[in-house]
Amino acid sequence: MNIPMLDLKLEYEYMKKDIDDAIAKCLGHQCWIFGPEVKEFEEEVADYLGVRNCIGVSSGTDALVLSLRALAIKYKGAEYFDKTDQVITTPFTFAATGDAILRAGATPVFVDIEPATYTINTEKIRKYLRSASKVVGMIPVHLYGQSSNMDEIMAMAKEYNLFVLEDVAQAFGGMWKSKKLGSIGDVGIFSFFPSKNLGGFGDGGLVATDDTEITDLVRMLLKHGAKDKYNGKHIGYNARLDTLQSAILLAKLKYVNEFNRRRRSLAEFYNRELATLSGLRVPIEVEQAHHVYHQYTIRINNGKRDELQTFLKEKGISTMIYYPVPLHMMGVFNGRCVRANSLRESEKAAKEVLSLPIEPLMSEEKARLVAEAIKSWSELY
Repeated sequence: MNIPMLDLKLEYEYMKKDIDDAIAKCLGHQCWIFGPEVKEFEEEVADYLGVRNCIGVSSGTDALVLSLRALAIKYKGAEYFDKTDQVITTPFTFAATGDAILRAGATPVFVDIEPATYTINTEKIRKYLRSASKVVGMIPVHLYGQSSNMDEIMAMAKEYNLFVLEDVAQAFGGMWKSKKLGSIGDVGIFSFFPSKNLGGFGDGGLVATDDTEITDLVRMLLKHGAKDKYNGKHIGYNARLDTLQSAILLAKLKYVNEFNRRRRSLAEFYNRELATLSGLRVPIEVEQAHHVYHQYTIRINNGKRDELQTFLKEKGISTMIYYPVPLHMMGVFNGRCVRANSLRESEKAAKEVLSLPIEPLMSEEKARLVAEAIKSWSELY
């Protein structure tokens, strides 16, 4: 038995003609930098998300950095934030979220998560804001495909005059109520890393916003800070989205809703099979949110998570731990962050979470084999 977390070869075969035709078109016109597919992809995604502007960039990480730099220029009139400027986010995420805050000159403030959803705890954000005066913005992370509580986050942003930068790297197509994630805050960022719900054949990212000034700034920053190619205005980067990646993403975009439905169907199957097992918790669905299951993550609360992972590996079933080390425990953030409160729930989750295979084209039979293996392990304890 060999059940991978994700089978990209299977996905390519499923949409082979669309992708091959897209690549062939690029080979024909040979416009590899800012080719026509870049603009077309930006416009298609803007329409999909319901935002005014989308800007393709070189990665999800660069999308975070560029957005924060643009926000600093707009709101501070400075190239960067400074260390006294605090940006609230979660420590239970990929390092890029917190690292981007440092790279933009600000200080990350880590607020603990909700144990049921793994997203940032809005009550604890509010508690911190009551006593803080240096906070300039918030970065909620829509982890595993699950939305943060955007009603509460936007209400606090309005009350305290903060920007909101949505990290949607794991939730393309997800929603809060009737709005697509990435269209609710001031800015939304996306990653097109190959494993994402919408993934390319390499790195890629996107900035989404209704703000024309932010749009113009990001477009300058991604090409060396210049509106005029040879007359830079800001400290910039080489952070363009390639034409070839745009073409591939454009071809795959038409499948994203179908694949998200398949992910949700697999999640429902896993839930039915696993929900009653002792010592194991399955993901929950928040009523206002549309979960798109970038990851299907269970929680083993009997201290046996690593044993289960080893057991499944021996049976040929791949799993992953997202994430084994919370950001505040990483060396890079030592002395460079603020802990808003106890981060116990994040630390606990890091020891208990385990993500199972949720390949959109995986058969129910393979999903059943995964579930049966977990059931057989559960009987041992």
